[in-house]
Amino acid sequence: MILTVSRSFEPLRLLLLRTESLCLNERVLPRNMDYDATDIPVAYDRGRDHGPQVLDLWMNAVSSQVEEQRINTILDLGCGTGRFSEALAVRFNAEVIGTDPSKKMLEQARGKQRDGRIRYELGRGESIPLLANSVDLIFMSMIFHHFDNPRLAARGATGFLRAGTRERISSYPYVEFFPESRPILEECLPTTSFVCEVFEAAGFRTITFEVVTQEIAQSHAAYAEKLSAGADSVLAQLSPSEFAAGMQALRSHAARIDDQAVVEPIDVFIFR
Repeated sequence: MILTVSRSFEPLRLLLLRTESLCLNERVLPRNMDYDATDIPVAYDRGRDHGPQVLDLWMNAVSSQVEEQRINTILDLGCGTGRFSEALAVRFNAEVIGTDPSKKMLEQARGKQRDGRIRYELGRGESIPLLANSVDLIFMSMIFHHFDNPRLAARGATGFLRAGTRERISSYPYVEFFPESRPILEECLPTTSFVCEVFEAAGFRTITFEVVTQEIAQSHAAYAEKLSAGADSVLAQLSPSEFAAGMQALRSHAARIDDQAVVEPIDVFIFR
């Protein structure tokens, strides 16, 4: 099912690309991570919650593109544990429908839900469980790598997606401590040109490309604590000894230089 925007304004496509676990190699997507077969959903918020300032950063990014257009209903596609769902509901005073293919992720989302404007449903990007023309904006975070068919998903992607690209690998903060992650990222991450190709083939134009930097930890010690939660699906592919060695290297670095915030780059694409 392909979704289109139901209001009179031109559809907004805002694609934010992030590093972790984007598994797309040229035209074919390798086997996806089955989160329901792991313990990642339980640890996800501990490892991925970057605090209210980061939420504000991305809500401001969405708001700057929406401008004065009224948003009544938002689909948080690939919502995971719902870490953006409530912020979207509050910022836009809108109903939010969170969908995800992982039952465990949705269980975590429902367990912490506070806002009655949000509901969570099981669903995938290629077959969105909603009527066409039923939402104003689709927000997507860290899901491009989970699409079995990214071209099919892009045709219904009226929204905001976070993922990652090969060009940014050297800037990802854990790569220097976990060198075994580099070949995984090089194999899995798409290029920026491929991301543009997928969405342009779905009928969109690339309006803007930029890189936004977000702070993900106040120190390397705090960053190590987040990574130790086991919420990263690239690091989850390392052997226990490789992961332990990386954590030791990161903690040793933190002991020497622990007054630096840890930041990561986000590729931002705007498609209309």
